[in-house]
Amino acid sequence: MITVRVPAKVNVQLGVGGLRADGFHDLANVFFAVALGDEVTARPGTGVTLTCTGPDADQVPLDDTNLAARAARLLAAHHGIEPHVALHIAKAIPVAGGMAGGSADGAAALVACDALWQLGTPLPELLDLAADLGSDVPFALLGGVALGRGRGELLEPLPVTGAFHWVFAVADGGLSTPAVFRECDRLREAAGTGSSEAEVPTPDADPALLAALAGGDPVALAAALANDLQAAALSLRPQLADCLAAGLAAGALGALVSGSGPTCAFLAKDAAGAEQLAAALTASGTCRAAHPTYGPVPGARVVDGA
Repeated sequence: MITVRVPAKVNVQLGVGGLRADGFHDLANVFFAVALGDEVTARPGTGVTLTCTGPDADQVPLDDTNLAARAARLLAAHHGIEPHVALHIAKAIPVAGGMAGGSADGAAALVACDALWQLGTPLPELLDLAADLGSDVPFALLGGVALGRGRGELLEPLPVTGAFHWVFAVADGGLSTPAVFRECDRLREAAGTGSSEAEVPTPDADPALLAALAGGDPVALAAALANDLQAAALSLRPQLADCLAAGLAAGALGALVSGSGPTCAFLAKDAAGAEQLAAALTASGTCRAAHPTYGPVPGARVVDGA
């Protein structure tokens, strides 16, 4: 049995370029891994089977559309072996919440199956397989803080000092990432700026944000938080604006929609501030739950190899 812990992510900057011919967008995506995470356990089995427990477990697909199952099959095919594994996901990352929970489970399954099957796959090969699974999967393998370019899969680790303290406010229901990108394109067209690759400047990382991370300065990081998908998420789910406002009113240094939403992320001054902020958000009635946590933390890693 192998158990792998894998972090959720927040995009402290998500710059979205124009729509490419292949249907994707170029991104300047500053990923930040947080301690809120899932655990994926791999045991010997027959074929690939999948179970799940935890909040929102009833919303997790247990067939081959699940990235964990796809990861197991992909790794086995890469090595020319038959995929035999029983996977269990202990879910803590919100489902369809903009925190890459599905991608995290895919990364964890790669690591867990690699260890269970004693394959010793080099990290560069695992990263290539992760990129085949999805744009956010490679970062879940690496963790820490990194700039993602291309679709987000081309990663450059970034320097960071100390820990930053966060609160994640979970909304009822999810948001489809493709739907949020489509809405982003629609809003750009409606504003007259155009939405194509030729019309939208290629995004780049904000130097002020990178300096705040390197210097361990939460106030400066809060001022630099940015998400080009936030307007689209708010357009599709207007009540998220109430949650963002409640967090800021309760003392958050900064707030933004996490990725494609609908989870909202709040940066706090310190651990005690995060606890107080989570309590205030829960009491505000603007979210289903609020989780204090911290980061950065490592990517997918074995925590039990019995």
